[in-house]
Amino acid sequence: MTVDESGPHRSLVFAHRGASAAFAEHTRAAYLQALADGADGVECDLHLTRDQHLVLLHDANLDRTSDGTGPVAERTLRELRQLDFSSWKGARIPEAYGARSEQFLTLPELLELLRGAGRPVKLAIELKHPSPYQLKLEDRVLEVLRSEGWDPASSTVDNVAVTFMSFSPDSVRHLLQSVPAEYVCQLVDDLTIHEIRDGLGLGLITGGAVANLMKATQLEGEQIVEDGAVGLAGPGIDYVRENRATIQRWLQAGRRLRVWTVDSEDDVALCQELGIQEITTNMPARVLNQLSEASSPGR
Repeated sequence: MTVDESGPHRSLVFAHRGASAAFAEHTRAAYLQALADGADGVECDLHLTRDQHLVLLHDANLDRTSDGTGPVAERTLRELRQLDFSSWKGARIPEAYGARSEQFLTLPELLELLRGAGRPVKLAIELKHPSPYQLKLEDRVLEVLRSEGWDPASSTVDNVAVTFMSFSPDSVRHLLQSVPAEYVCQLVDDLTIHEIRDGLGLGLITGGAVANLMKATQLEGEQIVEDGAVGLAGPGIDYVRENRATIQRWLQAGRRLRVWTVDSEDDVALCQELGIQEITTNMPARVLNQLSEASSPGR
């Protein structure tokens, strides 16, 4: 798919965990489809295995997206290779996208796919916390990227431009010691103490304590953006809807915004209206079509 980028206001489109509306998230098929759809970039979440491999998974546990169970951090890469990470989606995988046993990916394997795109591609890496390995996760990511030829000054690996994201302010500050601020994104969400406590189901006292900690982390992340410590801010679309004045202030201050997860036509239009530079979506082909149509002459 060829995408017209001539329009000055076309947001960059990142495929959220690959084209994850079409195929199981984080799988080879999802990323190959995202490239075929013409996505400007792809997003992935990283966890460390017991033997310190970087694997593409969102959850800290295996239950939702595989036929396994338990924490990712307690499994070796070899053990994870034995699991099925694609059948739960119920989508038939074309032969060209690999066998079921080839769907699970490590970070080096994703880089190999992106190198094969034949064009510049962006890679947004989210470092998942809390992690039992704490900031060793960040150190391992940078170590693996360096072994792949990553240039810190430009944050590129061959044709792949890499940025780093986390909700954890500690993670972001740690990354800033090795990565230029323009390539680091502080993720933010719109949380209330009441919503967090009720969602956790931990009881009034324990739930309240955890909720207070999570809210404090959110406020700390917002302050990192306000202070200009990072070049990228990553609010969720709910945050954008509820905090338009904040979003406009960040944009006017020169921040790049990468908004997640933008799937509906109304939300895409809102991002366009606000001048959001980057959109993360489960449906890159549809969002690219909407953006292309909106920028067509006569509209």
